[in-house]
Parts: sequence; structure tokens; C-alpha cells
Amino acid sequence: MNNEITRWLQRDSDPKLRQELQQLVADNATEELADRFNGRLEFGTAGLRGVVGAGPNRMNRLVIQETATGLGQYLLRTDSNAAHKGVVIGYDGRPDSRQFAHDTAAVLVAQGIKVYLTIKVAATPIVAFGVKHLHTAAAVVVTASHNPPAYNGFKVYWNNGAQIIPPHDASIAAEIDKATQSDLHLMDLAEAEAKGLLVWLDDAYYQDYRQAINATPLLNNHHNPQAINLAYTAMHGVGAEMAETLLADAGFTHVYSVAAQREPDGAFPTVKFPNPEEPGAMDLVIAEAKQHGAILACANDPDADRFAVAARRTDGEYQMLTGDQVGTLFGYYLLNHVQPSASLVGNTIVSSTLLGKIATALGAQYYQTLTGFKWLTNVAMERQTDTHQFLFAYEEALGYTIGSTVWDKDGLSALVAFAQLTAELTAKGQTVWDQLEAIYREYGLYINAQRSIALDPTAAPIGDSLRAMPPQAIAGLAIHSTEDFKTSLRTFADGSVEAINLPISDVLIYHLEDGARVVVRPSGTEPKLKCYYEVVEPMSQEETFEHAQLRAQETMDRLIAQHQASL
Repeated sequence: MNNEITRWLQRDSDPKLRQELQQLVADNATEELADRFNGRLEFGTAGLRGVVGAGPNRMNRLVIQETATGLGQYLLRTDSNAAHKGVVIGYDGRPDSRQFAHDTAAVLVAQGIKVYLTIKVAATPIVAFGVKHLHTAAAVVVTASHNPPAYNGFKVYWNNGAQIIPPHDASIAAEIDKATQSDLHLMDLAEAEAKGLLVWLDDAYYQDYRQAINATPLLNNHHNPQAINLAYTAMHGVGAEMAETLLADAGFTHVYSVAAQREPDGAFPTVKFPNPEEPGAMDLVIAEAKQHGAILACANDPDADRFAVAARRTDGEYQMLTGDQVGTLFGYYLLNHVQPSASLVGNTIVSSTLLGKIATALGAQYYQTLTGFKWLTNVAMERQTDTHQFLFAYEEALGYTIGSTVWDKDGLSALVAFAQLTAELTAKGQTVWDQLEAIYREYGLYINAQRSIALDPTAAPIGDSLRAMPPQAIAGLAIHSTEDFKTSLRTFADGSVEAINLPISDVLIYHLEDGARVVVRPSGTEPKLKCYYEVVEPMSQEETFEHAQLRAQETMDRLIAQHQASL
């Protein structure tokens, strides 16, 4: 390991991290050094993400420079016009993000690849938008999204505007491995600009995104927007300026932004965890909503690609909508504003199946993908035709994309769309809760839950154990079909089998009688099993919504308890 540390110190040009590493050596911090040098941050479809610090198993300038070198080499090898087309680069508000973005640019221009670099922080969807808008070969966003303050990340988009999928990830990773053994070349950005290799994306570019969103037909539903008021938080991220601008453009004149969380701050001082799904993360925006009597308390995560919302109930309190509830509301709303038979909508295999039921009933085409927004958009491009244009997709982890202005989740356009949906309901004297209840009465009350179970890291893979001894029933409910994404087979209770046309993944889905469903998949990053549950309860017209919810929750609690006990 000493040789690796010496070599690292020779290659790393960052004086702060060189000092950090020398101090660890001086302190004989063997465990910490082993953690940093036994392995390397793995480049995958989500790019890179990790804690900032010295060493190959951390995010730092040297790792970024090696990664950018590998990406550049792969682009030049696979696209003869890559140098001319160029790469869009943007970054979030974390302490190292600007430096990492500038290093990425310096490496790519040194390889002769044109770079379009944002002049200031940018929301992830604003950068992803640039690929199709500027016809580039790729894009890079330096962001750790909603991860804790110690993290940063490097996310790659392909020339179709969507996040990369296999085989690009493995091929880029192979080029990065070569770069770790090669000399690295960087060009001064002023020199690159003089040579015409660097274009700064100034305010005009941000306005291009703004105009494209405003021109989207799906975001032009202006039902008395000034009649509703809403609270908003950027959660110390980069969304506020564009979010407030787009809402104002759409006619929402009563928007109250949480001042303490409005400006980018990578320390995230007012939240324990800058993820809207985490308990307490929405407290300040809900307090802002209460102060102004707002109908909605809305949030973007720090890179503004995700959208979260709490809506006021009849008792004046605010309740978070789940990702599936927002996705259901969006799906129903959008399909009722277009010609459904010409539309394509989708979600992931762990998201609620209710969207599929609505789409089928309204005559739209519906598709499902593996977990991850990269699949939702790449598959949408593959599946859409002249007669079935892509309309909407979502994943339960608060990711939504409406139309194809951005081929990734976009929390900014989702914010506008949800405000418009709410304004239309308000004009009819209804709330989002009324709308959800009406959908549930028509299609059944769907509720979803997720639980994680810690696994023994030394034990055999649990998926293989479940395949070796498949359950016949779960929580007393017969299994009518099992989907195994590792074998790509769907097996029915009568023994008949059909193929699943999705990429291989270690996921098992059990479809139970009464419409219930259990999904199990091992976490890709830690020794735990993620379990996703769905129950469906029919509702009679006479039954109160509250009673049906209680009944559904009891069914869910029973399903979770008995399934977890069986594992």
C-alpha cells in the first residue's frame, strides 16, 4: 500500500488533499488508509458517487481527472464527431463541485473535445436539457444530489439526453482504468476559450431551458393560477431561482420561498439529511405553508431533479404525498388532457401498478422498467412511435418527467405541473386529496410501503435461497405468479412460463391473490434486502375513505409482518 500512497502523492495536484493524506500516514491511520486505497470508487450507470477525500476510493480532483480522461477517450473512440459535438458540463452548490467541473472541462479540452461549461451552478435537469438542445455527444453533472454533505458525484448523460446505460458504463470504466496508469493532460480554461474549445453557458442558456419548459404544451394549463398559494424550498440546493421564475411565468403570484434554505449551501445547515423523503426535511417548508395558509408545501432536492409535496388536509395540517401518489395524480391528470390512445406512460417495477391500470382503462400504452430513471427514459425512446408518443414516466423515489424536453427526471417542470394540476382542481372546488379518493374509488385503493432488512454479509445471496425454495404463499395469500428478473422468466401457479423482456437483475416479484404484490431485491451498495409491498383494497361507494384506508393499512401491516418473519 505504501507504493500506492507514494504514487498517489506524485499524481495528486491538490495541496489540501496531499496534506490530508500525509497527515494520515504520519498518524499511522492504517484502517482509514486501507479504506481509501483498497479499491477504487466504481464507475457505473449512475457515474461516480462517494465521500470527498484523498485516495482512489474517494471523490477528489485526481479521481475526477482520471474519470474525465476515460470518458473523453471513450467518446473519441465511439463517435468520430465527438470532439466537434462536445460535452455540456454543469455543477451543483457543494464545496468542490465547481472545481471538479472545471477539472473535467480542462481534461476534455486537452483531448480536443469542445466543452460547454455553465458559468454558475445549475440544476441537473438544466444540464441534461443541453444535450439535445446543443446536439452534444454527452453531458456531465457534478452533483451528489440528496446525499449527505460529505459526498460528491459525477453523473454522465449520453447523446440521446438520457443517463448512460450498459454497455457504456463498463466501457467508460475500462478507459478510466487505463487513465489511472497514464499521464494526465489538462489545458488552462482561458487557453481553451481562446482556441474556441470552451464555450461558457451564460444566462442566455438558462433562458433557453426556461423558454423550452414554458413552451411545453403539457405545462400550459392556466386555470386561475393566482387563486392558489404555495410554499417552496430549494433545500439549500440550486433550484430556487429557476423554480420561482417558472412558477411566476405560469401565473403563480403567491409563492413563498423558505429564505433559510433558498441559497446553495453544501453544508445543508438546516436539515439532517437533504432528502425530502427523510423525516424532518420538509419541516421548514411546511411551517412556511402554515404561516401563509398555502395549499401546497413543495420541495426540490438539492440538484432539483426530484420533486416532493405536502398538501393541506381539511383539518389544516399538511401531509406528504408519496411518490406513487404524485405519480398517480400526474398520470391521471395528463392522460385526461391529451389523447390517451396516442400516449405512452411508464414507471419502474417497484413503483405502484396503479398507473398501469389507469393507462389501460384510458387506452394508453404502458411500460415498466427496472429501477432507475435511466431505464425509464432510454426505454421510452425505444418504445415510442409516431402513433404513441411519450407522455410521462415516474419512479416512486420522487422522480418524474413530463414530456420530452428533458430526458431525465426534472423536479422543476414537475413543480409547475403539480401547481397547475392543483389550480385546476381548486377551480372545481376540489383538493388533491379529493382527486386521489376519486381515483381510488374508481380503480381500487392502492397503498405501497418499503422496508429494508439487514443481511449477514457472509451468508449466501438471499435471492438464490428464495429461488432454491420458492414460497407457495406469503402472509396466507396464494402466489399466482412470480417474476424472476435474474432468469428473465415469469412463472404462473399452474406451472406455465413466459419470458420477461427486461435486462437481467437480481429481483424477484411475487404477485399475490387480491392484487397484492411483494418485490425483493438486494441492495447494490450494502448488505441488506429491500422489500417493496403493494396492497389493493376495493372501495364501495358507501364506505368512507377513512375506513377504507384503515382497512388497507391493516392488510399492509399484516403482509409486511408475516413476510419479514418468513425471511
